[in-house]
Amino acid sequence: METRTLTLDVPDGAMPVYEAVPDGNARGAVVVVQEAFGVNAHIEDVTRRLAEAGYHAVAPHLFHRTGSPAYGYEDIGEVMPNLLALSDDGILADVGSVLDHLRAAGWSDRQIGIVGFCMGGRVTFLVAGHEALGAAVGFYGGGVVTGRSEAMPSLLHLAASMRTPWLGLFGDADGSIPVEDVETLRGALDAGAGVDTSIVRYPDAQHGFHCDLRDSYDPAAAADGWRRTLEWLGGHLAPSD
Repeated sequence: METRTLTLDVPDGAMPVYEAVPDGNARGAVVVVQEAFGVNAHIEDVTRRLAEAGYHAVAPHLFHRTGSPAYGYEDIGEVMPNLLALSDDGILADVGSVLDHLRAAGWSDRQIGIVGFCMGGRVTFLVAGHEALGAAVGFYGGGVVTGRSEAMPSLLHLAASMRTPWLGLFGDADGSIPVEDVETLRGALDAGAGVDTSIVRYPDAQHGFHCDLRDSYDPAAAADGWRRTLEWLGGHLAPSD
């Protein structure tokens, strides 16, 4: 596996991107979208894990507007200025630049997936409503049903116009995402989505259950969620040439 951090020109400046490329021929490409803590050790680890599974994986630093910081999970107080510098339009532009990078590497849109965590889980839903990629997976993405800010409103209206098959993974013990919101989202997708969608709930899992650096880490839910992620990618991405 080869890893590096490259820089892409984006509408708002320059954006670092952590990249992991598997040995041999890759089977597809995946964009990894950070939590609210930036492209930290956990997100880089997920990116490498996807490369180990055979994917050309990239993790854009969406906090590039505020200096590309990465935080530990005890630093929640420092996160907000970076979140407030984001907007859905800016996020879509950043992801679009990453997609152009992957297209230039030879990947078609249906050979590209996107996987995100926490804030990044919401981003996967946003992107799935605007881009026709091969697959999307969101882990505990808050703010999909109930918006987080004026710049990042509810995305529920996108359920009827989804362009990318989307899998959502949620924990019932997540204090920031009510189960009622998860079921509202399921109902909207079931009623209107024109692509394959699925939602999985873990009865005892908290927010951040996939991250082994957090106190909320749930090994059983994390393992099942990762298995489902790889199956979703493998079942929906177009085969490589």
